[in-house]
Amino acid sequence: MLSRSLRSSLRRIPAATRVSRKASLAGGLKMASVKSLHTRVATFGSNFGNLKSPVVSFQRLASTTVKVPEMAESITEGTLSAFNKEVGDYVEQDELVATIETDKIDVEVNAPVAGTVTELLASVEDTVEVGQEILKIEEGAAPEGGAKKEEPKKEEKKEEPATQEVKEEPKKEEPKKEEPKKEEPKKEQPKKEESKKEEPATFGGFSRSEERVKMNRMRLRIAERLKESQNTAASLTTFNEVDMSNLMEMRKLYKDEVLDKTGIKFGFMGAFSKAAALASKEIPAVNASIENNDTMVFRDYMDISVAVATPKGLVTPVVRNAESLSILGVEEEISKLSKKARDGKLTLEDMAGGTFTISNGGVFGSLYGTPIINLPQTAVLGLHGIKQRPVTVNGQIVSRPMMYLALTYDHRVLDGREAVTFLKLIKEYIEDPRKMLLSA
Repeated sequence: MLSRSLRSSLRRIPAATRVSRKASLAGGLKMASVKSLHTRVATFGSNFGNLKSPVVSFQRLASTTVKVPEMAESITEGTLSAFNKEVGDYVEQDELVATIETDKIDVEVNAPVAGTVTELLASVEDTVEVGQEILKIEEGAAPEGGAKKEEPKKEEKKEEPATQEVKEEPKKEEPKKEEPKKEEPKKEQPKKEESKKEEPATFGGFSRSEERVKMNRMRLRIAERLKESQNTAASLTTFNEVDMSNLMEMRKLYKDEVLDKTGIKFGFMGAFSKAAALASKEIPAVNASIENNDTMVFRDYMDISVAVATPKGLVTPVVRNAESLSILGVEEEISKLSKKARDGKLTLEDMAGGTFTISNGGVFGSLYGTPIINLPQTAVLGLHGIKQRPVTVNGQIVSRPMMYLALTYDHRVLDGREAVTFLKLIKEYIEDPRKMLLSA
């Protein structure tokens, strides 16, 4: 007598693979296999004299659970923003199966094995923690036939009788022309009522609709940090203006040559970063920070955070050791980090540990502004748009491309004299870039 598990397994064997007693006598031994979720093979069979009963082989496939990966020491949870695969889809090993949004970056979850997705253990927009199970994959090779291909065929078959019924219906409805006339005014009445309800939402024929969108984790974190900066730092902003004529002329002369030889686009961020790094050697407090509310940390290196706008919010990837890089070296690093930011490929290491920030609102047309300090940093340099303005040069009024500079600094660390001196040094380096070659 077969056990209960064996009988239930035999029910799963397709009818085409079942072997009758007569077929076993004439054709000999037959085989059938059953797949399940565990790696185990079992064989059942018996001989009764000259009769051979069918031998059934059970092949059980392993099921792997995909968990939320380790993200960083400071990040323990995130929001499941999307599943890239559905139940029944086949995935290759290391293929992207889900995306988790954190307050800093988007974390990709890859399949540890190749197989078929059998179950989703979480829903989109759920808050998931590190180590939590989110889906199951049954290991195995890709199926020969896709189930998705059969679905449109079934839909096409269902559409055919529907079209036939539509053709037959108008013939039957011809004598019943009076009935739909009675139903029409009944349907029109609720429409009039709905339109009356919508009228108060308009004013003078203009729409006044509202939409509420929940803030994503990154936007919430940005809001929290900016408000923390306002409440913590003794922020003060000093301004200056810089004549961009010489730097623009230098860029015009060499940008094509640099692009052909190195593939690097010669912009303004590299020059301002280098100028800030050189100026910080004379005013080291700009590159310092407060630790534990009672200790000032001074550094002999400068890691510059570059503000980059993305669809999800502002991010600040870091150019390491900017003081040791050339202008073109800084430009190359900024180009790589900006591309990663726009593609959503930034890692936590790319954004951690900045000591000074440069925000270039001029690319969006900003004329004037006061940037906010990115704690625990001490200062942030704001660049703005370049505009032709009349200025006095050697007693002559001439038109020059001018840019306003803004330095917001923490007055707890930096005094006004030091902040003004720092910004003035940057102005001098930009107005005569040759000075940067003379600085140690």
